[in-house]
Amino acid sequence: MPRSVCGVQPTPICIAVWACLMAPLAYAQTSAPSTENADQPAQAVVISGSRIKRDNYSSTAPLQILRNEDSAVAGFTSTAEVLQGTAVTGGQGQINNAYGGYVTDGGPGANTIGLRGFSPTRTLVLLNGRRLAPSGTRGSVGAADLNILPDSIVDRIEVLKDGASSIYGSDAVAGVVNIITKKNIDGIKADAKLTQTQGGGNEYTFALVGGFVSDRAHFSGSYEYSERTNLTLGDRDWTRCNTDYRRTSVDGVVGEWGSFDFVDPATGKPKCYPISGTGSNGVTINTIGTSTRAGVGAPGSVTTSFNRWRPNDAVTTGLVGFEGVGGGTNSLNVRDTYDPRMLNRSLISPMTNHNVYLQGGLDLSALNNAELYYEVLYNRRESKQTGYRQLSLDYMKGSPLIPAELAFSTVSGPTPITNGANMGVRAFIGFGNDTSSQSVDFARAVVGLRGTVFKSGWDYDVVATHSESKGSYTFESFLTNRLAQSLNVVPNGTGYDCFDPSGGCVAAPALTKAVIGGQLPAAWVNYVWQPVTGVSKYKEDVLSASITGKLFDMPYGKAKAALGAEVRHYSIDDTPPLDAQTGNLYNLTSATPTRGSDTAKDVFGEVEIPLLANVPWAHELSVNASSRWSDYNSYGSGSTYKVGALWSPAKWVTLRGTASTSYRAPALYEQFLGATSGFLSSQGDPCNGWDAASNAGTVRATNCQSEGLPAGYSATSSITVLNSGGAAAGLKAETSQNSTIGLIFQPELGTGWGDISFAVDYFDITVDNGVARAGASSILARCYDDPQFRSGGGFCRLVNPRNPSSNALTVNDSYVNLATDIVRGLDFTTRYTNNLGIGKLRLNLNATRFNSQANKLFAEDALDEINGTIGSPQWSGRLDVHYDIKNWRLYYGLDWVGATSSYAYFEEDPATSSYKLDTPNYYTSTVAVGYKADKWEVTLGVKNLEDVKPPQISAQAGYNRVGNAPLYSGYDYVGRTFYLNVSKSF
Repeated sequence: MPRSVCGVQPTPICIAVWACLMAPLAYAQTSAPSTENADQPAQAVVISGSRIKRDNYSSTAPLQILRNEDSAVAGFTSTAEVLQGTAVTGGQGQINNAYGGYVTDGGPGANTIGLRGFSPTRTLVLLNGRRLAPSGTRGSVGAADLNILPDSIVDRIEVLKDGASSIYGSDAVAGVVNIITKKNIDGIKADAKLTQTQGGGNEYTFALVGGFVSDRAHFSGSYEYSERTNLTLGDRDWTRCNTDYRRTSVDGVVGEWGSFDFVDPATGKPKCYPISGTGSNGVTINTIGTSTRAGVGAPGSVTTSFNRWRPNDAVTTGLVGFEGVGGGTNSLNVRDTYDPRMLNRSLISPMTNHNVYLQGGLDLSALNNAELYYEVLYNRRESKQTGYRQLSLDYMKGSPLIPAELAFSTVSGPTPITNGANMGVRAFIGFGNDTSSQSVDFARAVVGLRGTVFKSGWDYDVVATHSESKGSYTFESFLTNRLAQSLNVVPNGTGYDCFDPSGGCVAAPALTKAVIGGQLPAAWVNYVWQPVTGVSKYKEDVLSASITGKLFDMPYGKAKAALGAEVRHYSIDDTPPLDAQTGNLYNLTSATPTRGSDTAKDVFGEVEIPLLANVPWAHELSVNASSRWSDYNSYGSGSTYKVGALWSPAKWVTLRGTASTSYRAPALYEQFLGATSGFLSSQGDPCNGWDAASNAGTVRATNCQSEGLPAGYSATSSITVLNSGGAAAGLKAETSQNSTIGLIFQPELGTGWGDISFAVDYFDITVDNGVARAGASSILARCYDDPQFRSGGGFCRLVNPRNPSSNALTVNDSYVNLATDIVRGLDFTTRYTNNLGIGKLRLNLNATRFNSQANKLFAEDALDEINGTIGSPQWSGRLDVHYDIKNWRLYYGLDWVGATSSYAYFEEDPATSSYKLDTPNYYTSTVAVGYKADKWEVTLGVKNLEDVKPPQISAQAGYNRVGNAPLYSGYDYVGRTFYLNVSKSF
């Protein structure tokens, strides 16, 4: 039995659980027939994936149902955490609270869900069957933020893992997540949740839920406050020292992992690089850059000439007071890269959340007993992150701030802060910690009218939804203009003054060893280092009307249908900080406003026909078909369809399947993203050396010559890259083909053997015309290799004419339709219940096996298969075991992320490679005990019981890392966590 499942000393319960897990090998999403409780009301219901009311939860598509009370017992503190768990995601990575320091859609602090490994914009999130609008910060707001959900009043989550655009419209490509709130609440209930880790990342939640029910009206609501404390890199031993984590490999003989790592001569230990996830490429600090000259090298250096220096008062020859740490063939590892303040960086973002949710309905006693219903949701999220910044301070050639021993140096020509003069010396300074914060207000109002159409047997529902998100985001930055102004100084006898004292200018400090080491005058820091704020707004209005009812009677049931129409208008308005718009953020990219809107008009229909029922070889046989036509102001119209069938030859076996097309209209940010600027080296100009013999007769040489470029051309200007939205380039919707086929077994066991159900579902999704950026280098290559060149459109549409004076290139790397993504695999599910001993046992096993996870950027490219590589496991699963004894409940949970390997992807031999490119099976266990009385209940548990740490991989292996672990949501960064849930009803 694997040691990693149960720790060093396996317990009897762990052995029993492992035996249960091995019996069916692997399982996945829970299908509706195997998840509903026996006490489910017999009234007509509408399940996710259909608009037709029915008498049961049978579905032609795989549907997983997760109960809120089960999730709470298992230690999940929020709906977001449930949805990002292995049972829902199939082990595929999600954007969670560990991504605060990375550029993500929705901005730092947002939590999103993307089914089947697709991006969050390809999964539709609903609240009570109605679309949940995106929210977040910065320009790329395009997916629902799970933080806004009213966790305390959630009853269940229905997860449809199948395309459903014909039912719900855009975005339902990989599937649909429908969060359903509790109804008919009568009374008040108070909930408190507490999690306690081994330091940092603790969570506290308090909630009130209440309501009343009368003959004609019902009302309920909730308020929830939640808080998560900061978890830093210094709080966990495995994040305190990021190393290369490589091994020696000589003539096929390999060493231990870490044997290749650079050993710091000062400590005799492997060198730490916590400033970046790229190992020895960590940014240097406590260093100056000069023009090359001879000097005394630091320990580990191999030459006598350097252009990087570290202060050392013991050096009395060469460059007095400095030792060489870089230049020529010297190892970059000699440089200083570590600052203890780096460990203050956030591993898990702290956050506070306020959530208010109200819902209700009123019987109008009119319009044939119509009900006026409503929902109101308000949420405020406040999150922040701590980072670390390096300051590259460029001193002007000839500046009095440069000491005499460094006056020889000329590093380069002018830079943005040298006031037009050459750069004399660059100081690489460990500045210290910076903070960024977000405050996001989200409001949603729903009002609707539903009832029956006279006595026709048809029901109608007309509903309007308005959503608004407003987020402000603040971060700290050096201002380019202030740095330049402060570096242009004149002596005043006792120090220095700004040559231009306007605006309260504070002169930059003279270049001393203390300054190089990060000791900077507070007054100067306060002048050049400023918080800047941007504001993001997103609005969405939806008006929908539908009817559903019986078409006609058939021999084996009623043929039913649903028809409807919907209008959606949505807009985005992101205004970056003014200094970002003017390019005044030092060493950060510029940004322009993202503004735009779109309107969609849809009509849709669905029909369900029972063909056979309760006859030999057909306990049930039915088909379902749906279609939707959509018209967008932005790109035009299109249609989708879905056909499904369900056949039960007998009560104990069911075969189901679907075939459909889906679409995703380009998100507003993909259409209208304001241009952000970046640069490529001049070496990337495709016309460099166009007249070389090797290029003779090529299309590229012809195109370069047609632009009037001289023979022997070599670009001297950087290539400007503008990242922007693709509306102007004719961006259209993504399309996809989806199919599923499933088999469900529910055999009747003998008396005393309990009830069991098993389901296996195959899924196949192909997305075409995927919205993506091609990348500036690919755009240039494809433009200049196009025989029609600029007259033919194509990728040359994205390349501006050359600057007439400098021949400089500008590339618009906007969103375009070009990518293909393919996902195929199997979901397995088993559910078993039985009265065992003095209690009742309930066991759920879920697992997913991906057969393929492949993608390509261009049509002629070969598919890149990433299935089973780091961050994209082939296998994952979850086991939940509940045992109820009267008022007591015992719980055991096991999460499993399968082993991964990227050796084949990178064409490396795992036996001899010096890189660690694989991870083992990863297991974490949860145990809990709960007690429920008439008016109160309590649960105490432990998550990640064995305190299993994330696995390690090598740096420079093509993956972002946290410490030495992959940046991947399937691994637990928090560690062993105790949790306590207490509730009291009134």
